[in-house]
Amino acid sequence: MTESTTNPFSEFPVVITLPLQWGDQDAFGHVNNTVPIRWFESARIAYLEQTVMSQMMQKGGLGPILASVTCNYRRQLHYPDRVSIGARIVKLGRSSMIMEHVVYSEKLDAVAADGTSTVVVFDYKANRPTRIPDEIRKAFESLEGKTLGETQA
Repeated sequence: MTESTTNPFSEFPVVITLPLQWGDQDAFGHVNNTVPIRWFESARIAYLEQTVMSQMMQKGGLGPILASVTCNYRRQLHYPDRVSIGARIVKLGRSSMIMEHVVYSEKLDAVAADGTSTVVVFDYKANRPTRIPDEIRKAFESLEGKTLGETQA
């Protein structure tokens, strides 16, 4: 991901927009380092809600569990501003997926942060990871508009 692009979301099927909150800032007057990670979570949940995963969790106890998250801070953000956050799957494994996120500042007209989340499909009844069901794989591929063949994620 480059620092500033004309359309940083051209390959992101899910994009949400949020206003910066005054309370997102820390004592140094910029957005605290934990906030973009919360934004990643909001975009990740919006992504998953557009698939059958939320229904499967209610029916069968399967759901996402976060295994890891990384964040690259590209620019300082200050109130007031609005940010758009994109989410997409870049790797799909047997039981996990890697999602890529990007945070774009309207005020700066630039990418302010980007990163990845590794999400595992978890069987909450058995308390262990499980293979991503074909129904979920197909839903991800439909949302992404491409085949996400199984990789070593």
